[in-house]
Order: sequence, then C-alpha cells, then structure tokens
Amino acid sequence: MQVEDGRWSWERGFPLRYLLAADGGEQVWARCADTEGLFADPVPAPRERLTFLGCDPAGPLRTAVEQPAGAVARLGELCLEVWNEKRPVEWWGLIDADVVDRRPSGSDPALIDVVMEAGVNEPEEGRSDPAGRRRFELFAKDSLGTCQGVEGLYVERAGAPEKPMKLIGCEPTERLRAVLDTPESGAAAELWALDRSGRPMTSRSLALEVGEVRPSVLGGDLLDITLTDGVDDPPPLLAEPVWEAWYEGVPDTLNEWARFTPEGRHEWLKVAFRNQAAGRADVSGGTYHVDGTYVTDVYGLHCALGEAFHGPGGYYGMDWPSFNDCLAGGAGVVPPFTLVWHDAETARSSLAGVVDSLEEELAYFEEIVQRLEGSGVVVELR
Repeated sequence: MQVEDGRWSWERGFPLRYLLAADGGEQVWARCADTEGLFADPVPAPRERLTFLGCDPAGPLRTAVEQPAGAVARLGELCLEVWNEKRPVEWWGLIDADVVDRRPSGSDPALIDVVMEAGVNEPEEGRSDPAGRRRFELFAKDSLGTCQGVEGLYVERAGAPEKPMKLIGCEPTERLRAVLDTPESGAAAELWALDRSGRPMTSRSLALEVGEVRPSVLGGDLLDITLTDGVDDPPPLLAEPVWEAWYEGVPDTLNEWARFTPEGRHEWLKVAFRNQAAGRADVSGGTYHVDGTYVTDVYGLHCALGEAFHGPGGYYGMDWPSFNDCLAGGAGVVPPFTLVWHDAETARSSLAGVVDSLEEELAYFEEIVQRLEGSGVVVELR
C-alpha cells in the first residue's frame, strides 16, 4: 500500500500521517493528520493472592519454600501451564510473583501449599472448560514443579481500563460517514502510520467504538473522532520518538537506533520488521560486516545484524526464534556467507550475563555465534 499525500497536504496545509482502514489497508475509511492518546504504557495488572495447593516444588520454588516462615521470596515472571487429562490448554502469566507463605498440604503432608502474590494475566485464548483441568505446572525458564489446584485463579476480574484515543483532522470516506451515522459497534479496522512520503510504516488493529465526533480543531470540514478504547496493543510512550525517526523515511545512516534504550531498540526492530522488502529473493555467499560499537543489549545486537545484511533500518530477527527463522530463509540472506564482526568484545562483555532459553545455555552472544557457525557461516570476530 502506497499513499500519495502531496495533494492532500497542499490542500489542507498539514501532512497526512495516518490512515483509518480495513482489509489490510486496502479499504481506506479516513485520512487523518494526527492522533492523541495513541501511545500509552501498559497498566500493570493489580496484585492478587493465589494459593497453590498440593505442590511438589522444584528449582527456585523449592528454594523459596525452604526459607523461614515469614520470609518473602521473589520469583519474578512465571508462566502457569494448565493441563486437562491429555495436554496443556491454558497459559497464565504471573507478573513479579512473590512467595509470601508456605505450609504443609492438607491433602498430603509430603506436599506443600504455597501462597503467592502476583499480577495475573489471563490466557490470551481465554479460559478452557473447568471440568477438564487435571494438572498445574509453574515455569520460569525451567519447571518449578506441579500443583493439584490453585485457589483464587478462576475468579472474575475487572477488564483493562479503557484507553480513549482521538483521531485529529480526519477526512472521512462515505464508508466511515455511514458508520458514524449508524454506528457499527466494534467494527474491525486498522490504524496505519505513514512516513512523510505516504509509505506505510506500521499499523495497529482496533475496534471502531466511536465515543464522540466533532468539527476538527484544524478547521475546515475535517472531523476529530474519539474512539473509546483506542487501538489494540498500543505502542508504549518510548515508541513515539522511534516512529518520528522513521517518519522521515527509511533510515539512510547506520546506527540511528543506537540512541534509544533497549526497549526503544525493540520498538525500532518492530518497525524495521514491517518495512522489510516483500518478496526479496534469498542470496548466499559474500562477506558482511557488523558494526558492533553499540551492541550492548539483545535488541542492539539484532539491530546491528539487520543493518549488516540490509543496510540502515535493515531487519534480521529481533530475538532468538525470529533470528533462526531468518537463517532458514525468507529474510534475504542465507548461509553460507562470511560475517566479520567488528568490536565483538562489546557484545561479548555486555551480554555475558544474558542467557535465553537456548540450546546450549551459553551467553546470548556466544549462542548467536555458535548458531551462525553451525549453519555454515564463517564468523570473524575482531
């Protein structure tokens, strides 16, 4: 999708920055000059108390329950996997989980009841049939053991607070005017962010829940439209300067991502992913150079790799699974080839303590190098 905004900008006196659209951007509902409330940091889930009944703890959870009564043990982010009689059916997220109490289980003195406080994220796919639940297993990186039940898990929770968003200076199409005249509650749509040339950068889905429509502050026949619950998965506040950088067009110099925090670099990679060349044929052979000067975190490593293969703003994965997908094909460059990694010691030392759920439990940089070499890449560390 390419949108020419020159005439619109000339007539209106300000640039076209967003499209409200449907069908993957093929059906345009409105052209908009700006937004208000698009960027929003997630609201932390309220802390709740859960009691894990009849636990056979392992790893850090075993260490936690062996601490003296009254001691609080911090376990961080956990995943609770719920099984029916055959397979796992639910995955709950526990945020900043703390063990606050422990006691022998009433069902079996060899087991333990564990009381935790944590934020609770319900399964993205929804809850399953409660009659079929048979086993509960906790995970951090590895299993923390199994439990027979969880008190306080299957309760009614308040939904996430609404996040209103305003579309400013909108020129609606007849399709959108019809929706505004006879609201279609929850009509599916997308908000596309455009760069200065009118090229789409990235998008967010939304349900068209219209709260208010009024003449725009920008004047003329434009409208300001308030959506009661904004976009799905709103970009965080730190994504705004990243989007502003890409608004000027695909970057034309290396390492423009380096000024951002690790979280900002993650947002940079999300935009780079959406801007990869579609249908690009894979090539092999040749020599590529990684500028490792600013590789001080995982996202910085992937920013540098993407630019080594495809130049400024290039993409070649943003984490371990997507990096492996790129190596397997579809990202433009596949082994065998030679990769010269300049200033490799920066990544080696910065990522020495970073270990993901990887194959050999090596530090992240070492694992990336080993994976490249195992795929037929000649890696020269300098």
